[in-house]
Amino acid sequence: MTSAAVRRPTFSHRAQYAALRGAVGTLDLLGFRGASGMGARLGALGHRPLGIRRAVVERQLRAAFPEWTPARVAQVARAAYESLGRTFVETAVLPSYSRQQVLGLFERVENWEAVERARALGRGLILLTGHIGNWELGGAYIAARGVPLDAVARGMENPLFDAYLTRTRRRIGMHVIHDADAVREVPRALRAGRTVAFLFDQGAVGLASTWVPFFGRMAKTPRGPAVFALRLGAPMVFGVAIRQPGGRFVLSFEPVETVRTGDREADVDAMVAEYTRVLERWVRRAPEQYFWHHRRWKHQRPGTPSELGDPS
Repeated sequence: MTSAAVRRPTFSHRAQYAALRGAVGTLDLLGFRGASGMGARLGALGHRPLGIRRAVVERQLRAAFPEWTPARVAQVARAAYESLGRTFVETAVLPSYSRQQVLGLFERVENWEAVERARALGRGLILLTGHIGNWELGGAYIAARGVPLDAVARGMENPLFDAYLTRTRRRIGMHVIHDADAVREVPRALRAGRTVAFLFDQGAVGLASTWVPFFGRMAKTPRGPAVFALRLGAPMVFGVAIRQPGGRFVLSFEPVETVRTGDREADVDAMVAEYTRVLERWVRRAPEQYFWHHRRWKHQRPGTPSELGDPS
């Protein structure tokens, strides 16, 4: 979906959205930790008994961690469903939280100085992250700190959900750039000194991408962040918000090097590979908080050996 072509909601979309809003009203009464716990229970239903994409999740976990036992795969798969449920519900209740309350959801922030140093250059900042932990809450924290933040986002299939999430992001200080508008809007934002956030770990039809290793298999990965960094001189920083056992979060940042050898295509590929390596390192630290439900290796170049492609 683009900003210029908004889909008309169907009856099914309206019914789903009504259910969401009714549930959010109830969840708000539980407080953040209570709502998060309810999200975990709802997410677990997707694993068992419903089995929604369970085969995909377990197949990808086995491919990423071939040394794991079947019991370990099943354990992390269930935890990944619980984490996704938590993230969905935590994001749904965010509109009722003030900036100070958002900041209070984090027990600590590691290397915020990387963000400050990058912004001090005056060329904007490219913030990179993946579908791990609570990526929406990580963006909410940055906006709550007063950093002008734009988020490049794909439209959701349900336009009412999409509008709800867009309003949520705007309420906490984020501006949404639809991916179809990114070529025009991202340079404007960076030149204005803003921070632009990218979720880069989902290959999609129509997005300029390259194939780089992710857990030893070739994953189609968007090139946009690297291209913008080279073209505009904007620094890149990777950030991740990992949920802790007590229910709060730790937000961590690290810079990602911009490579300049004079070979633009090779430099872009090297940078995409580097920020993918950073993401893989974090997924290895908290595999139960990654979005394994997406078929990360689905799109492959012709001729890719089966052992490097989509796991079967």
